[in-house]
Amino acid sequence: MKIVVIGDIVVPCELLTEAAESLGKPGQNTVVPIVWPAETRQEFQKKAQNIEKNGPTAEKVPEEVYREIADADILLTHFCPVPGDLIAQGKKLRLIGTCRGGMEHVDVAAATKYNIPVIHCIRNAEATSDFAIGLMFAEARNIARAHAALKQGEWRKEYVNNGYTTSMCEITLGVVGLGHIGKLVAKKAAGVGMKVIAYDPYVTQESLDEMGLPVRLAEQEELFRTADIVTLHLRLTPETKNSVDGKLIGLMKPTAYLINTSRAGVLDKDAFVKALQNRTIGGAALDVYWEEPIPKDDPLLALDNLTMTPHNAGNVVDALPKSPLLLARTIKAFWETGKSDMVVNLRNIKL
Repeated sequence: MKIVVIGDIVVPCELLTEAAESLGKPGQNTVVPIVWPAETRQEFQKKAQNIEKNGPTAEKVPEEVYREIADADILLTHFCPVPGDLIAQGKKLRLIGTCRGGMEHVDVAAATKYNIPVIHCIRNAEATSDFAIGLMFAEARNIARAHAALKQGEWRKEYVNNGYTTSMCEITLGVVGLGHIGKLVAKKAAGVGMKVIAYDPYVTQESLDEMGLPVRLAEQEELFRTADIVTLHLRLTPETKNSVDGKLIGLMKPTAYLINTSRAGVLDKDAFVKALQNRTIGGAALDVYWEEPIPKDDPLLALDNLTMTPHNAGNVVDALPKSPLLLARTIKAFWETGKSDMVVNLRNIKL
């Protein structure tokens, strides 16, 4: 097989090449490494943010990729964009893999058109699920606010939610999106005694029961009406953009919290800010934002019922270096079974 790998300053070609070489017998594959250029991590982050906002055509793809894709069997990348015109040139291409969870850099619709499965790996799933649980505790129990007050010399005992603060084991958690991270959050929340309900139109109660996951599926409106905490674990797509809107937020209890560690775009910002300003929900916690870094005049910064962290949920030291081999293992499992939860576009495809 010919495998084109596109590394960058964050996930270098060496790691992707090692992963590519593991896909088959030693010496069987021809691996072509190409670098998506960025001289500094700051430059890389700027390009990445542009792609996350504007899609796979927002940044330039090295010309070498267009030349090498013509007879490639597999394309593996980290964050280099994979636009539709590149996919169209891959006449032999039978799989696209990316070692990250977000898919903003890949034209998934174009890959589907050409019957090419796109497979990803959630390199920081454990870290993100841990962080989501942490944000629930921080917001519901005012941990971050108490810390900030003490740093300012204030022994603070009064908070917006004093009238309804309770033990976490008394809480019903609503998980919106039961992908890999959503399932981990559900499992961990159940472990601390929360009652867990979830909404995901692509998951069945039977499959959850078979996994032994103590989760009851609910309709979306029921979830927002019932849950004491709603946590979002959605991929950002045209269908999910602003899907958590004023109508759904308006169903939430005035004592309920909203947590988002997925993508800011799934949440209607105006409706969200209004609900917090008017205290129609109890509070919220965010790790993702509509503009990063957050502008100094953003209304989010004035809210006393919002816990905020600077997109840190997945930041653990081992996630990035391990991600290419995790992707390779995911691909091999897909080849063995013909299906995978990590394939984002095609299900049960004949290989």
